[in-house]
Amino acid sequence: MERTKVQRLYDACNAVFCAHQQAGEAGRYLPSFRQIHSLKNLLNTIEAVDVGIDEYGGGSPSPSSSPDSSKELIRAQAIDKITYIHIHECDNFSIGMFCFPAGGTFPLHDHPGMTVLSKLLYGSMYVKAYDWVKFDTSNYRTIGLAGKVMDGVMETPCEPSVLFPRSGGNIHAFTALTPCAILDVLSPPYSDELDRPSTYFLDYPIPSLPGYAVLEERDVPEELVVAGAPYLGPPIVTKEDPCFLQDYRP
Repeated sequence: MERTKVQRLYDACNAVFCAHQQAGEAGRYLPSFRQIHSLKNLLNTIEAVDVGIDEYGGGSPSPSSSPDSSKELIRAQAIDKITYIHIHECDNFSIGMFCFPAGGTFPLHDHPGMTVLSKLLYGSMYVKAYDWVKFDTSNYRTIGLAGKVMDGVMETPCEPSVLFPRSGGNIHAFTALTPCAILDVLSPPYSDELDRPSTYFLDYPIPSLPGYAVLEERDVPEELVVAGAPYLGPPIVTKEDPCFLQDYRP
């Protein structure tokens, strides 16, 4: 039986990110350019319907309202709040989707020590992204100078984006201009226990230094509400922990 697109993505992520666990490199390994290129190509083949979303459908009050919806698709136009759909997570990587209603905003936040690949599945969003130039954490709150990497609109179709621990726009914010969804691969995943929390920031542009801003850590924004919904796409066949290297070689 032919593997589904999301299964192929899982297999590739497993091969790239989990091979280094036994060598003690988990959380410190950066994929090669060839591996990133291969993962981007796989991610680029995935459409909303491949992960259980009907981007044109509407009329359902909530994507999680039906207790038996395993044969249905999540109706994108019915989503009325930012919604996270979990697909897979292990110690080394996670796969999931954020679905946005028009106007939904995810505040400025970082990805500590992570490599992140993202694919906009449908719709359009405004993206603002920074990378650190210099920062300080001595007063228990992070503050520093950051350079702007992106300040513009992403709309489908577009290529997947990649950010790294220190480049590519590691600190970013989204505002949905239309209903939209983004498929994310994070390696390694967020973990409070392993000192990889999600930290939120306020940005203060510097008029005399165009393209740069002071970023100051803030509390988790009270206005940020993220709902959950079940994953209704094709099931993924995974290996038992620890991750097992598949035959796939990106």
